[in-house]
Amino acid sequence: REHIISGFLLIILDFLKIVIINFRHKIYFVMPLYEGISIGDEPKVIVLDIGAAYTKCGLAGETGPRCIIPSKVTNARTGHVTKVWEYRSIGELFETLKDLLHTIIFRHLLVTPKDRRVVVVESLLCPSDFREALAKVLFKHYEVGSVLFAPSHLLSMLTIGSNIGLVMDVGYQETLVVPVYEGIPIMKGWQSIPFAGKAIESRIKTQLMEHGTICTPEQQHQAVSSVSDTVTEDLLEDIKVRCCFVTEYTRGQQIQEVTMRGGHANKLPQPPPDTEYSLDGGSVLSVTGRIREHSCEILFEQDNDEISIATLMLESLIKCPIDTRQALASNVLVIGGTAMLPGFYHRLQHELSNLIKKPVYSQQLGIKKFKFHKAPAKENYTAWLGGALIGALETLPSKSLSRDVYLQKGKLPDWCCIDSDYLLEDKPQKG
Repeated sequence: REHIISGFLLIILDFLKIVIINFRHKIYFVMPLYEGISIGDEPKVIVLDIGAAYTKCGLAGETGPRCIIPSKVTNARTGHVTKVWEYRSIGELFETLKDLLHTIIFRHLLVTPKDRRVVVVESLLCPSDFREALAKVLFKHYEVGSVLFAPSHLLSMLTIGSNIGLVMDVGYQETLVVPVYEGIPIMKGWQSIPFAGKAIESRIKTQLMEHGTICTPEQQHQAVSSVSDTVTEDLLEDIKVRCCFVTEYTRGQQIQEVTMRGGHANKLPQPPPDTEYSLDGGSVLSVTGRIREHSCEILFEQDNDEISIATLMLESLIKCPIDTRQALASNVLVIGGTAMLPGFYHRLQHELSNLIKKPVYSQQLGIKKFKFHKAPAKENYTAWLGGALIGALETLPSKSLSRDVYLQKGKLPDWCCIDSDYLLEDKPQKG
């Protein structure tokens, strides 16, 4: 019996050695089971960016997020899908965030959340009730050690090593422009417009309902409007990513002359080739060249107030102090998943070049050209990478809100709060 027990113990020791070697070589499939036997280093900081469409999560000090998942939760029993940002009450939001973070932490990150530091990347337009609910989930349910809520436009500037820049976030629900000078956002200069990835998908759906056709396996053609159930949000997003592009400036102006100003249809440029999109069951959806090219024009079409995503940048500069405008125009940074569309940068630069020649902007700005930075990451997780950088700094604990202070205060400070004493515990006064 003693020989059997000794052999069993040797097997266990050999297995633990393999686990430690695998952990040192960053093989993480067994990491959560043996996280406690690490060399003693402080656990890595969790970096979380909950976007309107996708959530990026990973650990500080790494070059990219470990996973990018949709910002929604599926009920295991009913199969009902709940979007994180579409909530009817704070209680519903709390439960949704709790389920989302459970998936992130225990299925994708494979770490222990207790007493671990967290960096949350948030938008300037993030609602206060969302921040409060997220903090409550992190501190009270998962018992994390501390949380730092950091604005995405400032974190994005960290990735290019500059503290001056004009940050444009072209996300899913809106496009937001925030000027940053000497590391401080110029609040009176921020601009926003509800045109981004979601607006493009709405335009695709409208055009598919009007002109789209589906070829069945029996070679029968039918209009998309007759089988509208097949046009789901996931389908529209996939068509946007795989088929659509931002056309060049000249063709864009010709398209807008017809679609916006009532020009004759024969003035439209020759459309690009059609493409076929395979559906479930063997059916094929025909995506016309007109849909592929026209859908993204909604970003650059000026409304009745002559506002588009290009004019947002110019309006933002006009509201900034005059001595900061040239420096801001020379340091433009574009983030957000919608900015990854083919042709986006080329079109935006041409739009700006033509707009600054108009008297309304040339007389006030006097800017000849804009210079764009290229972040060392894809646009959809540039802000997350900034959070990973700040999460690896030694000064993170002094800027974060600890669990003890949160439980004592009962609420969060605003991200623009300059009262650093808020992060400290109240000390009892001596009588």
